[in-house]
Amino acid sequence: MALSKAADIRKLSDQEIAEAILEAKRKLFDLRFQQATRRLEKSHEFKHTKRRIAQLLTIEHQRQRQAAKEKAEASKEE
Repeated sequence: MALSKAADIRKLSDQEIAEAILEAKRKLFDLRFQQATRRLEKSHEFKHTKRRIAQLLTIEHQRQRQAAKEKAEASKEE
C-alpha cells in the first residue's frame, strides 16, 4: 500500500475527511488489537495509519483555521 499524499487528501470534502479520520482510527484500533492477540503480520501498518491520521487531522485543522479567519475578516468588514 502506497502512502497517501497530502494533495490527494486536500481534494476531499470536509465530510469525507471526517469519515476518513474515523476509518483510520478504527483501523489503528484493530491493528492494536491484532498486536495484543499476536495476530499482527504487517507491523509497518502502524506507521502508515498513524501518518494518515496525522495528515487528515492537519488538513482538517487548516481548513477550520481558514474558515475562522475568513469569518473574522467578514465580521471586521461589517
